[in-house]
Amino acid sequence: MSFPSLSWPRALCACCLLLLSSQQICNAAKSSHAKSGKKPKHVKVVASPEAEFANFTQWQEVSDFIDMMVKKHHFERNALEQTLRQAHYIDSAVKLVRPAPPGKAKNWAAYRSRFVEPVRIQAGLEFWQTYADALSRAEATYGVPAEIIVSIIGVETIFGRNTGNFRVLDVVTTLAFAYPDTPKRLERKAFFRGELENALLLAREYGIDPFTLRGSYAGAIGLPQFMPSSIRNFGVDFDVDGKLDLRTSAIDAIGSVAYFLQQHGWLKDAPLVYPASVSQTDNTAWQQFIDQGLEAKFNLHELQKSGISFANDVPESSQYGLIDLQNGNQPTEYWLGTNNFFAITKYNRSYFYAMSVIELGKALKNAKKQ
Repeated sequence: MSFPSLSWPRALCACCLLLLSSQQICNAAKSSHAKSGKKPKHVKVVASPEAEFANFTQWQEVSDFIDMMVKKHHFERNALEQTLRQAHYIDSAVKLVRPAPPGKAKNWAAYRSRFVEPVRIQAGLEFWQTYADALSRAEATYGVPAEIIVSIIGVETIFGRNTGNFRVLDVVTTLAFAYPDTPKRLERKAFFRGELENALLLAREYGIDPFTLRGSYAGAIGLPQFMPSSIRNFGVDFDVDGKLDLRTSAIDAIGSVAYFLQQHGWLKDAPLVYPASVSQTDNTAWQQFIDQGLEAKFNLHELQKSGISFANDVPESSQYGLIDLQNGNQPTEYWLGTNNFFAITKYNRSYFYAMSVIELGKALKNAKKQ
């Protein structure tokens, strides 16, 4: 099943990776693999894991959401009610979004070892070799180095091996209205209501059954694990075949990742991070720069004055953020993060995640030279 690209700027917005039936999924996979000569994998469409029936339409918040969709996007009320009545509550999604128990120390070394490891490095080299032309074109178009694009897809799904098999409408509905009791519960519920809104719009724009959208326990889809809103806003038909397919088209995934980073502040040929150290004396002024958001906004003078040290080759013309990578019982690592580091955190709001992408990218680049 194919979906035509929309006119600019909406040509960058849509998702064709989700199909109306298992046969259509197989057909799309065969078409994609025919380009690379690889044998297509059998794709089985099943219900979301641990699905439980819940008549969400009886919930007041859901009723309010339906009112909004009718008024704002002109959905037909009865049809939308019928759709949401079919959504299942996914208890495993609720459990998986809960934060780690208090008192459990963060461990950068352990986190890094999950991603900078032989399987991802070898698979990344093969991916890079297979799609070298597309990666070069993405780098030329958007200014994002090939190793960063490859690394993100490797960290997210090991190049399409683990894309998730939850029904996206189930998990985003569950998390929009039954998010667990956490300090940021209201903020996260609002986020997932936005993703539910975008998932429904995505399905309507392409005339597909919204329950054919498949992804992770949080609703992320395809090789790059884009949320529905990111698909609509940053998805690119990079192989220019008239459809956007983040499920089976690695080339579309490559272009979409690069475009996402560019649109979130990536600067061509700019550095990523610089090693730093903090004062071990009574001068604790440097602590004010911890947890100051996902933005490079401090100059070297104010950082240095507060007890933060770094090499002489760090450019004075740029701004930075102080990155702390807690390491269990071992000393914390400190880095100065640039604008490009924080562009990666817009993909996943985690210092550990962004640094893992950088570290895997370095490992891939070094391995490629050998």
